Amino acid sequence: MGDLLLVRHGETEWSVSGQHTSWTDLPLTRHGEEQAKSLAPLLAGRTFALALSSPLDRALRTAELAGITGVVPDPDLHEWDYGGYEGVTTVDIHRTRPDWFLWTDGVPPGPAAHPGESPDEVGARADQVLKRVDGALVDGDVVLVAHAHFLRVLTARRLGLSAADGRLFQLATGTVSRLSTEHDRPVIAEWNTRP
Repeated sequence: MGDLLLVRHGETEWSVSGQHTSWTDLPLTRHGEEQAKSLAPLLAGRTFALALSSPLDRALRTAELAGITGVVPDPDLHEWDYGGYEGVTTVDIHRTRPDWFLWTDGVPPGPAAHPGESPDEVGARADQVLKRVDGALVDGDVVLVAHAHFLRVLTARRLGLSAADGRLFQLATGTVSRLSTEHDRPVIAEWNTRP
């Protein structure tokens, strides 16, 4: 059984400013590109049975710069749809909703194409990804290149926790994390690793 490697894309302008970024397809900053390149040694020498990425440029570019080949874009790896909070910081949201917490409250609807998602809806997408990944893990390691909140939800679901328990796993830009098994049960083997 292989390991599941999770790569969070490199820094963008909005990850620096703290703005919620789901469908807005921002490029990596110069620092974000350097972060992505620095991941190559952590991934070198691994052959992946499956390599999937969010279809957004910041994830695809991270995969490319990190030297991950054969990447297939997968729309289920898209970041949490923040609906009406796209581009808004938590600080700004707290001005009108001081007790708001993404992991329990979700988001208000945005434009028609972006109605927003609840934690459980993101969890359902993560479960779909995990079903696809399980078949490939018997052949070796799998790598997923995606976004912080989505990968946090996916980690929670892999560990048998609720989607909202993704709140327990802080995930920095330009990092690799590894989910493995111990006694045939999912575990976190490495988290937020940088060279």
